[in-house]
Parts: sequence; C-alpha cells; structure tokens
Amino acid sequence: QVQLVESGGGSVEAGGSLTLSCAASGITYSNYCMGWFRQAPGKQREGVAAIDSDGTIHYADSVKGRFTISEDSAKNIIYLQMNSLKPEDTAMYYCAADGSGNCPPLSAPERYNYWGQGTQVTVSS
Repeated sequence: QVQLVESGGGSVEAGGSLTLSCAASGITYSNYCMGWFRQAPGKQREGVAAIDSDGTIHYADSVKGRFTISEDSAKNIIYLQMNSLKPEDTAMYYCAADGSGNCPPLSAPERYNYWGQGTQVTVSS
C-alpha cells in the first residue's frame, strides 16, 4: 500500500522560511518521480516542484530561486525548502508520486498516481 505523509507546514510571516517533508512507503522509491503541489482555496491545484528518478529537478516559475526540492533516498523522504515566502504561497501543500520515473509536467497533476493528505502553509503579510 502506497503512503505519502507530509509534515512541516505552519504559519509564518512574509519573508520567512519553512521546510516540508514527505515520507514515502510502499513504493520502490528510486523508480518514482516525486513532486510537490499546492492548492489554495478556490484555485486549481498547481505544481510547485518535482524530481525525476534520475535526479532531474523541475520547478514552477513562481517558486524558482525561492524553493528547493531535495531527497534523502536512503530514508525515502523528499523535502521542500521554502524561503522568502509570500502571502500568495499560502495553500495546502501536497506530496505526489508517479511510477513512470520521468515526471509528468507540473501542469498535469492528474497524471500523478499517488497523493498525500496535505499540509497547510499560511504566510501572513
């Protein structure tokens, strides 16, 4: 059974930082694409960052230079380091996985097979 469990969300002021974690189980981690998505109230889910099974990294333009995705493959954990947070970064953040290895586009969340329950990030101005 595939499980993705996010943690690390919280409330911060604009300009602050948070690090999200996603622990994956039930998958052969090294064969999977892992990604982060977010969804704000009333908005569509959007891709934030993803990492292919070969380590290639993809970022949404809105977070480039501020967010960093990384992984600890020994522990089956991926991270999202978020710096210089803005109020518009406020959303529920979800971890996702896809078994193809090569990540589907961040614009196509429906192509990711597995999802966590999400962790809330709130950035105040």
